[in-house]
Amino acid sequence: MITVHHLNNSRSQRVLWLLEELELPYRIVRYQRDPKTLLAPAELRAVHPLGKSPVVELDGQVLAESAAIIETLCERYDGEHRLSPPLQPLDGEERRRYRYWMHYAEGSAMPPLLLSLVFARLKSAPMPFFVKPVARGIADKALSAFVGPQLALHLGYIESELGRHEWFAGERFTAADIQMSFPVEAAAARAGGERPRMQAFVERIRARPAYQRALEKGGPYSLLS
Repeated sequence: MITVHHLNNSRSQRVLWLLEELELPYRIVRYQRDPKTLLAPAELRAVHPLGKSPVVELDGQVLAESAAIIETLCERYDGEHRLSPPLQPLDGEERRRYRYWMHYAEGSAMPPLLLSLVFARLKSAPMPFFVKPVARGIADKALSAFVGPQLALHLGYIESELGRHEWFAGERFTAADIQMSFPVEAAAARAGGERPRMQAFVERIRARPAYQRALEKGGPYSLLS
């Protein structure tokens, strides 16, 4: 049995969705973020030293990191390649794009989104009144000089790529779309209608029955709010 250590409002929602797409049985162990710090509870460290989610237990092994989990599950259970490109040809366009977006999601897309969230929270964080102007000035400068331009660069890139293909790896839905769902949904929640292709992508994935089943089992989540 596959066990998913599921943290609310986290990347582990993607793993539940993948398992639903693959129609695999699994069990969920639930964890709740601290309402003040939004950090995962210490109990997760008993499963994996970093105490983060997603973490999956499979045949006595503990798997961490979303892309590694998704690739492992697809390699083991997606023999018909419904959600992943065939291994041959290794240099095929679909496989190349699949691998790229699988790792771009966390390696390039998420850092500016997280920095945007951190500096936005810094501006409204409780602190002595005489420190607030300094903290807000630092946050505004970082957002305008670095984070904002980087965020615009990546969102523009994603929007452009979704104009080339309906899905990230090509013309069919794959696990790369599941991996990319987290940054795209987070960005769409903040960018709204400014990126119509990203918004259309979000609408397409949310219409999938497996996505809806995963949401029912994992519970509602709100990204970068």
